[in-house]
Amino acid sequence: MKFVCYTDWTQLPESANVLFDKSARENMFFSRPWFENLVATALKTEQSMLLACVVQEKKMLAIFPLIQQIDGHWESLSHTYSSLYSLLLVANKQPENDHQEIMACLVKGVIQLPFHTLRLKPFDENDSHVLELQQGMESLGISCHRGFRFFNWSCAIQGQTFAEYMAKRPGRVRNTIARKQRKLEREQGYEIRLFIDKGVQQAMADYYAVFKASWKAKELSGNIMDGLVERFSKVGWLRLAVLYIQNKPVAAQLWFVVHGKASIFRLAYDEAWERYSPGSILTRFLMEYVIDNDKVDEIDFLTGNERYKQDWMSQRKARWEMVCANSPKPMGKPYQFIQNLKNSLKGLS
Repeated sequence: MKFVCYTDWTQLPESANVLFDKSARENMFFSRPWFENLVATALKTEQSMLLACVVQEKKMLAIFPLIQQIDGHWESLSHTYSSLYSLLLVANKQPENDHQEIMACLVKGVIQLPFHTLRLKPFDENDSHVLELQQGMESLGISCHRGFRFFNWSCAIQGQTFAEYMAKRPGRVRNTIARKQRKLEREQGYEIRLFIDKGVQQAMADYYAVFKASWKAKELSGNIMDGLVERFSKVGWLRLAVLYIQNKPVAAQLWFVVHGKASIFRLAYDEAWERYSPGSILTRFLMEYVIDNDKVDEIDFLTGNERYKQDWMSQRKARWEMVCANSPKPMGKPYQFIQNLKNSLKGLS
């Protein structure tokens, strides 16, 4: 068992795909297409990928995806659009001491890397892998501090049909959507088109048109979105729906369905048509599709604690971040960031 670092995808042994595939079943943000797209479209000039790994002969046991920076302030391989991050480890079928040996090997290797600070985000508050990493690093003199980042809303479907799921939503939501649908159909007429693998290029043009006419106009990140849509459509993960009124796109939503989980990634509507609630109509359409057609086990609203998400979801989880300092001395802005994290942690206790 040894610690190895890779800086290019072509360097990885074939067994890495087994671990990536296993991890993708837990969450799409742990999948190889997700990480590959970030590396290809989101890294800045001064940044590069580093995969800190534990291998035994040709078997990949652990992958710790990182962004290394020339100033020594490293980060997890994540993005503003990342709703979850973690270390990727083989299934824990081996004896407990083997699992501990893997973590010990990873920790001993990581603390030898030339970082000053290492910022990991966002991870689940109960992520045992991150906790073990933290405990291991602290035992070897690395200072680690956690802080709250954001909330995440999701809903377990548990075999329900869409009708059963919808019956549990607030009455005002059901009634408002039904009334707005009737009003829109009567006064304008509308059409919803769903794109999974064909016609995606035109659909993305319509998607961008909607975003530019919405309150989210400044949030567009074209390279990342185009790369995701291209990669995810090839493996059947894409669910891109657009609502048209008189052939004009007025609402668009980008969802991904990966191994039984539907993730609501990006959504927007043209504010000129707000009176018809086209966003809610489109959400209802996609909810019905992923529940009754894709037969998903879970729907995830990803990042944010917006009030409307509570109408559709049933469970809220906290996402956290952690900064690890590989120096006992204050180091300017990163040191101040750690102090701010300490203060935020105290405020939550």
